[in-house]
Amino acid sequence: MSNMATEILAFVLSISGWVLISSTLPTDYWKVSSIDGTVITTATFWSNLWKTCVTDSTGVSNCKDFPSMLALDGYIQVCRGLMISAVCLGFFGAVFALVGMKCTKIGGSDKTKAKIVCLGGFNFILSGLCSLTACSLYAHRITSEFFDPMFIAQKFELGAALFIGWAGSVLCILGGVVFCFSMTEGFTSSRPEYMYTAPSFVSNRPRTNGKAKESAPKGSVDYSSSSRQFGKNAYV
Repeated sequence: MSNMATEILAFVLSISGWVLISSTLPTDYWKVSSIDGTVITTATFWSNLWKTCVTDSTGVSNCKDFPSMLALDGYIQVCRGLMISAVCLGFFGAVFALVGMKCTKIGGSDKTKAKIVCLGGFNFILSGLCSLTACSLYAHRITSEFFDPMFIAQKFELGAALFIGWAGSVLCILGGVVFCFSMTEGFTSSRPEYMYTAPSFVSNRPRTNGKAKESAPKGSVDYSSSSRQFGKNAYV
């Protein structure tokens, strides 16, 4: 029962993290910058992995998609690939986890289900690592440009999508680790139990009243009858 509760907890953590990672991919605010006027903010610039936009003080947004994938910066292409890989790995991890959990009726024996749930946990760990790498790489680029005194272009700050991605990555990694540790309990529960019984030295032969007759060993010859016959012939 405790192992089943552990797997359910791991599944909730992993699915929550995967949902957060999936929602990070289309989120707008990966990096944000604003131009402040004397009274109000005149314009807000924000960008994600797919487009860059500007919002004026009236709330009207003008967006521009990135024109070509080959003309993009290398870090954006890497972040795209890592985030898409994280979403796919999380999906397969959820499928394996559902098949391998003890609360489901599919997957075979307990030993087989333990292997399947461990594979699902490994996929969740990889999903979290991919998302964590993508968000950290994007944040490193933003901070390096922001603190570079030689960078004269517009500087951006960290957006809300990065923090959501980091939170989802941590949840996926935690859930995957718990799934992998639950595999050992599955192997322990599937191991057969043997009961040791002390050997019995009590004889199973039926008891007789009085002394038991000693049986002659096999192969021995009875000379008593022949000696009596020899005695009779001697007297005659």
